Amino acid sequence: MTAAPVPRNAPPSRSGPPRMRAGHWVLLVLGVLLSLLGLGLTIGGAVLAGADAAQRDGRYLTGETERYQSTGYALTSPSVVIDPGGAGMPGVPGVEELAGVQVRVTPVVPGQEIFVGIADASDVSSYLQDVPQTSLGNASWSSPGGRGLSWTDDDELRRQPTGNRTPADPGAQDFWVTSASGTGTQEITFDLQPGQWSLVVVNADTTRPVWVDLQAGARTELLGPFGSGLLIAGLVGLVVGLPLLLLGTRGLGRDIDPAAREDRPRTGSGPGAALAEHPGRSGGSGPGCPVRVSGFLDQRLSRGLWLVKWLLAIPHYIVLAILWVALVVTTIAAGITVLFTGRYPRSWFAFSVGVLRWSWRVGFYAYSVLGTDRYPPFTLAAADYPAAFDVAYPARLSRGLVLVKWWLLAIPHLLVVGVFTSGTGTWGTEWDESGRATTTSWGPSLLGLLVLIAAVILLFTGRYRYGLFALVVGLNRWIYRVSAYVLLLRDEYPPFRLDQGPVDPHPAPDDRERAPGPQIGAPAPGNRPPWGG
Repeated sequence: MTAAPVPRNAPPSRSGPPRMRAGHWVLLVLGVLLSLLGLGLTIGGAVLAGADAAQRDGRYLTGETERYQSTGYALTSPSVVIDPGGAGMPGVPGVEELAGVQVRVTPVVPGQEIFVGIADASDVSSYLQDVPQTSLGNASWSSPGGRGLSWTDDDELRRQPTGNRTPADPGAQDFWVTSASGTGTQEITFDLQPGQWSLVVVNADTTRPVWVDLQAGARTELLGPFGSGLLIAGLVGLVVGLPLLLLGTRGLGRDIDPAAREDRPRTGSGPGAALAEHPGRSGGSGPGCPVRVSGFLDQRLSRGLWLVKWLLAIPHYIVLAILWVALVVTTIAAGITVLFTGRYPRSWFAFSVGVLRWSWRVGFYAYSVLGTDRYPPFTLAAADYPAAFDVAYPARLSRGLVLVKWWLLAIPHLLVVGVFTSGTGTWGTEWDESGRATTTSWGPSLLGLLVLIAAVILLFTGRYRYGLFALVVGLNRWIYRVSAYVLLLRDEYPPFRLDQGPVDPHPAPDDRERAPGPQIGAPAPGNRPPWGG
């Protein structure tokens, strides 16, 4: 006795999505965390190694030159306490052997002789007692040649000593640890020592005001060892994390698509998928597109649930953040594979499609569409949900296109997608009596604005305008087609076409061959609102 054939227009199976093994998720999460940690440590180590190379031969790492003004007789720095632990212990280098600072001071007024020195904070306090002075943290500042920007901390200014005493000749004092004076640029260096130290800048003739350009620098012998240690730790994290990540995505892809275990051609990329590979089909010139994006509007939507969906969707956002990190790595690995073999590994393909599918479901629920109140399932596989996404697995991919399609060829589409998804912003600089003020403003993206309008209408009327819904889904469909192309899933160039509506109005050839039947997540035909309703 043989089983009866299944009609071609039978409703899709409701058996549920395939289960994904917990071990594969563990490998994925560990791989992502170790890879991110390794990448961060590697970047940090490289930066420190570059800084160490820049300070060789006695050079200092210097910052930008800043201009300071004081109406008093002196500019002083906040006192710095240096108390190195382990100082004096056998085998432990002194702090003076590990770090040093450099200060360059140039008078703004030509020919003005200035004095700069570093001394014990108590000696500086006694020297400048009852002398009008300004802390460098409160000083008027401007970029040399600029119009200026001033700031003050009124509380700190009130803590400054008051009085009208003129300081004594700074060059005649004997408590300076290091000092310099003259009419040009004055430079002092100071190897850090235990104690409490302050920097002082005054006019050598003890007149007021003090107006100088100041540049500070530092060097330390610790950059080399720290940089090497971070580089080694980062590389270890990458060497361990990346294979775990790739193994985890490979396993999840096989869980999603059982055909990936044998790497054999099949229809679609997951259970219930409706796509088949048609060699030579072009998304840009043919009647169909191998990337299928659908979404069906709920007949009844809550008026106010959208106000808290950002909170309800947080668990999905956390998972998607991990998945998208893995997707980037998987795409790079798959691109290298395509470059040499012309084939996209099926397990990674299924995983990549699964991440886009998950993203589309969350976006449809949340703020990309707000088309349903059904909470998205936590699965990469196809599921019974009003929003669906799939991509036909390609038998072959161009080896050469993989080098240029994700950036060069995609630029026109990326510009369009940028218009859809990028917020509008402006910035400007205005000058007033106190200095320069920068103003900025921001506005929502086109897609965000349309969804916001739909949400406001829903809040007050309880209805989601169907014409607006169709447009929003069309914009998202364009975005996901471009995403599939940029992620190397297909070679067909995405069409410059805004296909509105819950389903693609330009069906793929295999979709046209099938008799119309119920769609997963679709409302009953008699209940579907008319276009523009």
